[in-house]
Amino acid sequence: MTPLQIRNPRTGALARIYPEAGFNLFQLQIPVGQQTVEVLDAFPEFAESGQNPTRSGIPLLFPFPNRIRGGRFMWAGKEYVLDSLRQDQQGNAIHGHVFDRPWRVIEHVEHAIVGQFQLSIDDPARRHTWPADFQIEVGYHLLDEGLHCDIRVTNPDQVTLPFGFGTHSYFRVPLAPTSQAGDCLIQAPAATEWELVNCLPTGKRIPVAGQKDLREGQELAGLKLDDAFTDLTVTDGRIETIIMDPAAGLEIRQSFDSQFRDLVAFTPPHGRSVCLEPYTCITDAVHLATQGFDTGWRVLAPGGEFRTWFQITAGPIYV
Repeated sequence: MTPLQIRNPRTGALARIYPEAGFNLFQLQIPVGQQTVEVLDAFPEFAESGQNPTRSGIPLLFPFPNRIRGGRFMWAGKEYVLDSLRQDQQGNAIHGHVFDRPWRVIEHVEHAIVGQFQLSIDDPARRHTWPADFQIEVGYHLLDEGLHCDIRVTNPDQVTLPFGFGTHSYFRVPLAPTSQAGDCLIQAPAATEWELVNCLPTGKRIPVAGQKDLREGQELAGLKLDDAFTDLTVTDGRIETIIMDPAAGLEIRQSFDSQFRDLVAFTPPHGRSVCLEPYTCITDAVHLATQGFDTGWRVLAPGGEFRTWFQITAGPIYV
């Protein structure tokens, strides 16, 4: 399947989605005045091949974001081994079940598209790797103010469904060809970071300090991040991260529901983008939860439903 496109006919905003590569929305163009802002970064070959979907666009991370230690966990007295999922160099399962699998498109109109993935239907060979069957539905809508995404998780099984959800958006920097990436700033309202050892949280939380304090903004020049943050400030029921390009006078705002309680910030070494990744739970939440830590790990009853959302807009820097 080739990528599909949605477009807002009033604003001219455009997005492209690759259903067979995890329903990845890998291109987003938003007009701002006389300019068109390319919001997301993707490798040029992604649109042709769908390869390496966690390095382009907006990978969708479910039923767990980031990592599960050792690629295995216990649930309801049974061990689940995630050896058929992608592993990092330390043997941890990474990024969930759905980011590299074909999704079904259940609705596609000019300005919107909805994709659906159910484990027992769309990847039955992996059904044994998770305690319950699950269905996730993601809808992208190009509204006049920007891109809006609705997420719906349901439990079609007869047993409880443990899960977490996250996104891994690659925001392009700079926002204009006349600017420099290093002069751009990122801002995120996080007061605390999780202590990490080999990308896995120990359970300890530390007040943010120095360049990891993103509350007032940090320049990207010299900034190297692969860190997990929490204690996010909620304003009017939402959390907001900002990428600013002062030379261009442009900014990208990512807003999301307060059910996203953690944020991973990552600066890819190629320097073309920055990732600000909202998660409903922290990395390796299933293990930390059994140790008594408050991780955001969720459990959905049979027949239950979970809904959340995020939004991405582009505009002039707000003063």
